[in-house]
Amino acid sequence: MSEVQLIDAAALGQPGGHYSHAARAGGLVFISGQLPITPQGDKLGGETFEVQAAQVLSNLDEVLGACGCERHDLVQVRVYLLSVEDWPRFNALYAEWIGDHRPARCVVPVPALHYGLALEIEAVAQAGR
Repeated sequence: MSEVQLIDAAALGQPGGHYSHAARAGGLVFISGQLPITPQGDKLGGETFEVQAAQVLSNLDEVLGACGCERHDLVQVRVYLLSVEDWPRFNALYAEWIGDHRPARCVVPVPALHYGLALEIEAVAQAGR
């Protein structure tokens, strides 16, 4: 039976709830939902979708790095969007961010996200080699 290792990205500060930024088990890293919140704790709900998406992807990079992973280690990405109207903009920003790598992905429109934010991303990565 494999051990579960809980990981927090120091650059992001402590999570705001009872969870870790990521958990490593069975050769995989499970990354908790990342919101558009700066490392200083500023919630970017008043910012444009593009600014919010950039912050979420930056937070995801920080967690991946804390786990010894990189973008190409991503296996599955789940995106929650406050508005399905933002899907095309998100898809373009995501494609630019991730490049040629194409992990499995799900985009889910939701009626609300915490703090009135526009998106949240959770992911699964192959543990760093």
